[in-house]
Amino acid sequence: MDTAALERSLRTELRGTVDFRPTARALTTMDASNYRRVPLGTVAPRDTTDVEATLAICRNHRVPVVPRGTGTSIAGQATGTGVVLDFTRWMDGLLALDPAERTAVVQPGLILDTLRTAAAPHGLTFGPDPSTHSRCTLGGMIGNNSCGSHSVAWGTTADNVHDLTVATYGGGAPRRLGRGWDGAPDGLRALAESELALLRTGFPDLPRRISGYALDALLPENGIDLARAYCGSEGTLAVLTEATVKLVEAPRARALAVLGYSDESAAAEAAAGLLPYGPLTVEGMAADLVGDAQGLPRGGAWLFVETGGDSRDEARARADAIVRAADVLDSVVVTDPAGQRALWRVREDASGTATRMPDGSEAWPGWEDCAVPPARLGAYLRDFRALLAEHGLRGTPYGHFGDGCIHVRIDFDLLSKPGIARFREFSQALAGLVVAHGGSLSGEHGDGIARAELLPAMYGKDLVRLFERVKGLWDPDDGLNPGILVRPEPLDSHLRFDPLPRGPVDVAFGYPHDNGDFSAAVRRCVGVAKCRNTTTTSGVMCPSFRATGEEEHSTRGRARLLHEMLAGEVVTDGWRSTEVHDALDLCLSCKGCRSDCPVGVDMATYKAEFLHHHYKGRRRPMAHYSMGRLPRWLRAAATLRLARPANAALRLRPLAALAKRLGGIAPERDIPRLAPVTFRRWYERRGATRREDGTPTVVLWPDTFTDHLSPSVGRAAVRVLEDAGLSVILPPKGVCCGLTYVSTGQLDLARDVMRRTLDRVPPDRPLVVLEPSCAAALKADLPELLGDDPRAHRLAASVRTFAETIEELAPDWQPPRLDREVTGQTHCHQHAVLGDRADRALREKAGLTGELTGGCCGLAGNFGFEPGHFEVSRACAEDQLLPAVRAAGPATSVLADGFSCRTQLEQLGDGRGARHLAEILAEALDRSQPGAGRTEWTGRTE
Repeated sequence: MDTAALERSLRTELRGTVDFRPTARALTTMDASNYRRVPLGTVAPRDTTDVEATLAICRNHRVPVVPRGTGTSIAGQATGTGVVLDFTRWMDGLLALDPAERTAVVQPGLILDTLRTAAAPHGLTFGPDPSTHSRCTLGGMIGNNSCGSHSVAWGTTADNVHDLTVATYGGGAPRRLGRGWDGAPDGLRALAESELALLRTGFPDLPRRISGYALDALLPENGIDLARAYCGSEGTLAVLTEATVKLVEAPRARALAVLGYSDESAAAEAAAGLLPYGPLTVEGMAADLVGDAQGLPRGGAWLFVETGGDSRDEARARADAIVRAADVLDSVVVTDPAGQRALWRVREDASGTATRMPDGSEAWPGWEDCAVPPARLGAYLRDFRALLAEHGLRGTPYGHFGDGCIHVRIDFDLLSKPGIARFREFSQALAGLVVAHGGSLSGEHGDGIARAELLPAMYGKDLVRLFERVKGLWDPDDGLNPGILVRPEPLDSHLRFDPLPRGPVDVAFGYPHDNGDFSAAVRRCVGVAKCRNTTTTSGVMCPSFRATGEEEHSTRGRARLLHEMLAGEVVTDGWRSTEVHDALDLCLSCKGCRSDCPVGVDMATYKAEFLHHHYKGRRRPMAHYSMGRLPRWLRAAATLRLARPANAALRLRPLAALAKRLGGIAPERDIPRLAPVTFRRWYERRGATRREDGTPTVVLWPDTFTDHLSPSVGRAAVRVLEDAGLSVILPPKGVCCGLTYVSTGQLDLARDVMRRTLDRVPPDRPLVVLEPSCAAALKADLPELLGDDPRAHRLAASVRTFAETIEELAPDWQPPRLDREVTGQTHCHQHAVLGDRADRALREKAGLTGELTGGCCGLAGNFGFEPGHFEVSRACAEDQLLPAVRAAGPATSVLADGFSCRTQLEQLGDGRGARHLAEILAEALDRSQPGAGRTEWTGRTE
């Protein structure tokens, strides 16, 4: 195969993007399944002409083509060995929306939520809604015949397709598929008419029958619906270039009834009985997947039953009727949209949370979505549990109970030969069980590699041979996604774990949640791609992807590159890899993925680990020496009393430019000014105020940013904490959390700094940390880098945020009422590691109303100051933070507890400054207690 010639031909003929680099190939080796196939390269077509040209060129070179959306398929059908067609870059448009006809014309790369957002003002929506609705594409949904939680009301994707336009591997004009035989390949009509008896008897009758080709749609009594027959063909027949889809009327109001049952079988048996009441959803899940989610009624399993109406009262009445009809342990009905979203997130995140068993061991797809008739679901689940036990396996079912469709991740051992043999044996046995209950091997996600080999058990040899003949008519060269659906690859082939190292990888962090195994940490990413969400603004993850739209800058993309780095086939330079380095370069180390990723991928830690190895024994970028070792330089400047002359020098533009060039700082940035008097020096001048009357004593952490750059925050904290009745002391000099060393991957130095801190700070008192990033470093990075030192865990346990300290040690303290609105941003590290419940409570007590935004400010410590990062840094700020601040009224206080967030607002926020919560409260105290300490905490006497 002359890959270079193929690439040249594609680049010559196409207007779109052709990418055969290792990075592009590595990013598309996997979808969200257990499988991995390495492509030759990727093509992002601009239009239908590009698609046709790609197919023609690949046909001439005898190279297969695999259409791909966002790669969230769970059966392996979005992987391939030829050229991957990526429709998400250019062919992602909503071409028309007709509210009167309730239709929309879409391109295959359009994200589902984009369509739903456009339809919403007209009171319409697209009915099918997989849990990946914020990032899955319409093309992928059509290819898999996706369903989602509302299928009991609105059916599958095939039920909501009007007509399709497709291009074939064999060439010719695009074909338009609808009702009737127009657009069918030669011979298909004759073949279907010769096999009417088989088409009428070979397909089980159930709502979630997705496996195989839907050839029964070609029956005369079914309207000879070619578009419907194409749905679910997994890119094996033709390539979708455009679709007209049907829209449905969205209820004006919804209510969510959550019904509690003793166990999943009881919930499953109850589900079918609720269907006559016309619910929009009947979803089920057991307690194993819920964790500490709030708002659920008592029970060991739950049904999530949504109802609709023209008003909230009407939706509520329908939900109440279902509750009365259901025999439940307990129930709750939620009509508040925010409360419903919170509960739905519990269900939607199950596709990720199910990948870890309660004891932390790994679980995998493979039997993710088989379906049985709803009335048989309870009996099927009992038999399924027994089969798991027989094979020594564990899994927690959940899913679309109203449609009899079950999702489950199972703790298969896919790393050893005996484990893989058991995977095959169990798969064969389960296929038999599903068929015995009258079910379908796939009820939503398609067959792919995972189940296609077992289709004869469901359909018999005659119907499977008919599938092969139909594939031959559409694609006689077998150029489209070969090995999928017909003449399938073995279900235990191409497992994505095969090339990974079996021995331990030498790493610096402890990875306690993965038993110290870096490979297991990287395996956490199962590909559900929540990090690719750009349509909603909740949470933080993933700011760099939201800024660039490039897969390599998503959490999943970086995890894929690390996977391929460990595999060594596509990315061949190991820790020295430029591909991995370049992808991680725009990672802001915000830690958003640590909390927002359903499986807890912690890319900030992986990035620090990679940089540690990548630069070992090599010269680092200047930013690592300047900003990475910032605590050292700032302590020296304070000791030598250099703050005032340094500030004066930086006011001279030539000297500032020279300093930035020498320090590896982006020319677009202003260097923050040093405080003439550090927080620690102010505290020492002020004199000890520790009380010996039993008052609780806290240790206030003088982090580098508070001490040297923003001492007013520390002074304000002292003012508030003392007013709350607490005694405040500082730890000895020379302590540091190691944050800047960690974020630049200088892990040997970080450990030295952290050990020195442990030697000097006894963890016997609450440690109040004002800077969220430093608190996160002490809480998370410290015990993960020094996990063998029990002092590290004790110190981490002593860390408190400013608000947590007041809530815990001064619960009766009443701050002065401010009664004003605030805007700003919850620090990304606080969101990911620390939580902000106490902060919300303290703001409420002080009368500070309004919500803070999610996302990341974009400065993120050293990131936004490094050369080449300014535009991405600004784009991250423009995503949520800056628009929220601009929209705020002049009386609104801008709140940002992180120094980076305040600096970003100062430099990009049109002069709108922000303050730490401690500063806002200290100022309020001064107004309520005139003369009581204002000059002291503001430092005006200096």
